[in-house]
Amino acid sequence: MRARWLGRVPYAEAWDLQRAVAACSEDDYLLLVEHGPVYTLGSHADPGHVLVDPATVGAELLAVDRGGDVTFHGPGQLVGYPVRTVGAGPHRGPDHVRQVEQVVIDALVALGVPAHRVGRMARYPGVWIDPSATGAGPEGPRKVAAIGVRTTRGRTTHGFGLNVMTDLSWFDHIVPCGIAEHPMTSLAAEGFAVTMADAVGAVIAAAEGVWGPIEDVASVTDGARSAVLHSPVPARVPVALTHTAGTAGTALERRMVRSGVDPSAGVALSARKPEWLRVQATMSDDYLGLQRSLRDLGLVTVCEEAGCPNIYECWADGTATFMINGSRCTRACAFCQVDTRHPLPLDAAEPAHVAEAVARMGLAHAVITCVARDDLADGGAGAFAETIARVRDLSPGTAVEVLISDCKGDRASLETILDARPDVLNHNIETVARLQRTVRPSAGYARSLTVLARSTAAGLTTKSGIILGMGEREDEVLATLADLRSVGVDIVTLGQYLRPSAKHLPVARWWTPAEFDALREAGTALGFAHVQASPLTRSSYHARDAADASSRSSAPTPVPVTMSAR
Repeated sequence: MRARWLGRVPYAEAWDLQRAVAACSEDDYLLLVEHGPVYTLGSHADPGHVLVDPATVGAELLAVDRGGDVTFHGPGQLVGYPVRTVGAGPHRGPDHVRQVEQVVIDALVALGVPAHRVGRMARYPGVWIDPSATGAGPEGPRKVAAIGVRTTRGRTTHGFGLNVMTDLSWFDHIVPCGIAEHPMTSLAAEGFAVTMADAVGAVIAAAEGVWGPIEDVASVTDGARSAVLHSPVPARVPVALTHTAGTAGTALERRMVRSGVDPSAGVALSARKPEWLRVQATMSDDYLGLQRSLRDLGLVTVCEEAGCPNIYECWADGTATFMINGSRCTRACAFCQVDTRHPLPLDAAEPAHVAEAVARMGLAHAVITCVARDDLADGGAGAFAETIARVRDLSPGTAVEVLISDCKGDRASLETILDARPDVLNHNIETVARLQRTVRPSAGYARSLTVLARSTAAGLTTKSGIILGMGEREDEVLATLADLRSVGVDIVTLGQYLRPSAKHLPVARWWTPAEFDALREAGTALGFAHVQASPLTRSSYHARDAADASSRSSAPTPVPVTMSAR
């Protein structure tokens, strides 16, 4: 089983992520998250058990396909989604529920709740404090964890919500789990001082006791630790800084410390690159001709803006990655040199100019990417859809690959791009879970997995990329590859980080060609249709070859959506 603490994740994103893992992977996962305020109605819930309009108290209301009645998820509650293969038989569902309950019970005992005070109640699923007490109210049984699951084709989704330090007033707006006579409680309300990191660690330890070995990888996100039993990594690794933490140093340095990276370590900016990273600048006639065409049309390429080391090879070969939505990005990722000044209005002619350039160049495979435009209502999704349509109008035989942002997690914006049916949908996860906040503070590991999961569910060929050399460990890279494959990603790229300037994240180390070869073999063994891995690999490097390799494999089966808002 692979355990992942993913931090704060919107409910809809976590649900799509579960469904993708259940459909696309044979591996068992335990996804641990915290949600914003949301009420969920199980498949047989009584709508009358929702006592107020959730919007008036700042919460969502969603109908989902798990069992059980209405419940609440929100801040201070640890939510666990075991995605497991449970086999066949009439008792597989009830047996799984009892196992989930046991995981929570064992975790609570490990957190200091006396064993005789925690357990089950015969009439009600879930985990209770003082389940043998008589009467109602605070002196009687009190529910500390709700359970609701679904089993489809032998795979489970949904799970438990454990109230660690939850504000219990949220439960006043519903009849929790349809049980009016017994109140909800939390560990904090019962007098147990437990942090979210403590709860995560205890749940993973208990899960290993019930379900077997947990993958030995730690994920650090939002300051909490996904404890791993054999070689845990602390959420904050002590490092020697030249300034007093919290009073000096750049924001990037402070983020590095929080993720366990020493800002004073790594490769000096002035250090000579290894031989395998040195690229000769050869400005051939083909290179210069493509450059002139791009200038004539007023187009921007990520090849130039991001300082790609392969620009001379690719441009000489007539290949370029077009960047739309302008040249100024609303995010400031620690590895990227794209301009982050205030963005300019969109150029209405840009999609047509990209299409003209593709036609002029006679491209068989066009790659289109973008800057992040969080200032736009749709995150720039509409420009993607229009550019895809314009390219196909002028060059119907050209395959179109898009490299998109996360659309701020907005499903409608993403669907605008998905409905345009690009031949390849690329969204880069960029780095391992532990380094997400350091490397790209405006994005997130779970959100990127969800973007890819939704793209897979739409039946598209999906692609993602990882940058190495920013402080990650090999086991974390392998875990990230496994996570990408678990949501149906077909193509993956891995390349070496090159520091653009002194203001950017330092290079932690140079990964060798032999190590990239080993990662390629590992990715192939995981089932990716194509793994492009080398020190100089970038997202669009040999993109056509990767797409051709993927097209020879079977396309993913779309997964139906079964969640609705009320």
